[in-house]
Amino acid sequence: MAGLVGGAAAAAASLQPVPAQAAAARRRTFVQVGCGSRARMFQDAIWGPHKATSRLAAICDTNPGRLAYAARRATEAGAPAPKTYLAADFARMLSDHRPDAVIVTTPDAFHVDYIVRALDAGIDVITEKPMTTDAAKAQAILDAVKRSGRHVRVTFNYRYAPFRTQVKEMLMAGEIGDVLSVDFTWLLNTVHGADYFRRWHSNKAISGGLMVHKATHHFDLVNWWLSDVPATVDAKGKRQFYTPETARRMGLSGPHQRCRTCPEKDKCNFYLDIAADPGLKALYVDNERYDGYFRDQCVWRPEISIEDTMNVIVGYEGGATLSYSLNAFNAWEGYHVAFNGTKGRLEHSVVEQAYVAGATMAQGASDEDAVTTRIVPLRGAPRPIKVRTGEGGHGGGDAVMLADLFDPAAPEDPLLRAADERAGACSILIGIAANQCFKTGKEVKIADLVTGLRRPDLPPMPSHSQPVPMPPRVVR
Repeated sequence: MAGLVGGAAAAAASLQPVPAQAAAARRRTFVQVGCGSRARMFQDAIWGPHKATSRLAAICDTNPGRLAYAARRATEAGAPAPKTYLAADFARMLSDHRPDAVIVTTPDAFHVDYIVRALDAGIDVITEKPMTTDAAKAQAILDAVKRSGRHVRVTFNYRYAPFRTQVKEMLMAGEIGDVLSVDFTWLLNTVHGADYFRRWHSNKAISGGLMVHKATHHFDLVNWWLSDVPATVDAKGKRQFYTPETARRMGLSGPHQRCRTCPEKDKCNFYLDIAADPGLKALYVDNERYDGYFRDQCVWRPEISIEDTMNVIVGYEGGATLSYSLNAFNAWEGYHVAFNGTKGRLEHSVVEQAYVAGATMAQGASDEDAVTTRIVPLRGAPRPIKVRTGEGGHGGGDAVMLADLFDPAAPEDPLLRAADERAGACSILIGIAANQCFKTGKEVKIADLVTGLRRPDLPPMPSHSQPVPMPPRVVR
């Protein structure tokens, strides 16, 4: 494809595991910008399981209250409190500490500023997904990587969940031959799904909408599962549930500003008491006075600018097609994905537990019996697969990914689950293209969005040149 340059080298060695003897010589130094709910996963890893090899020297945020809260959490974890900096002093933080990498966990649209400034300072970056929110910002990051020689690690923890890794292994082994199409449905329920409409995520200028903020996970999974890159995107999206009209249909007088001051809180079953959860209270309620940010905004507000119902068709460079849907007001949370191949079909489903971002619960956790995978040959009986499971957030993927990030002796990974700026761009550009489709109604070519995007490193898949044995004839 014209927009992707093949045969790219691996990401910078500084973001790869180093020999154990080198790790013993010194701990790697990190600094972090953005101290909201997503920051805590990285902080807890450095202050806990990986404290012998890593240290968090400094943190940076716009909100002094959240900085103080993070420093208190470090002390409670038995770690030295990181030095605190306000956002205006980000450059000074880099100069003071010269870290091995900057961890970026700000709201999505602001990732680009800190990523580019760190790269231009000669420092590698670890960023929360999505890497950024629009094509111009993606181009700025790709350009900064090229001129600096440094790299970005995008933390796609979904790749690391044991059952999703297992799906990748079966596809690589040719269990269903060459994959020709993928059917992927992701459902957000009215606990987790509604929560995106309360937060800054409801402003598309900051989050890129669910097509970028949430679906970046899903598009990256398909890119990685297929070991392929997107070429074309067509999509439709709308907001029809989280609206003032829905509030009135539910017997409410209309939208209000926020849950805490809502005069109809006793009537609205979407009411969220953020002061009741210790994590949400400490992060947000206790620090509203510094920046005026309300974490519990009304989900029925007319100014919400993101979609709640989205359908996407992606054409891949290798010839496969993805049919994807995302719905944010469902009765249950989870997904169903099916791969249609030349030898059969692989079906994989997960039911996830309800979750509110920032609350004291594991995100994306699943019970063992809530994950199912099976192989359906072209002819013959379906074969259930014993599912590989894990514990903790994101289906057990968080701990595995964090070890890959912070353990210098982490083993080589034949599945190439570590994602750099190329994989980060390939994921978000599908969502960015979908957002463009919502406006124009026209198909978008990925190659028209950015230049100089090199093909990510991806593990090999079965070749279309391999002969496909005919299935046994069925005699009736």
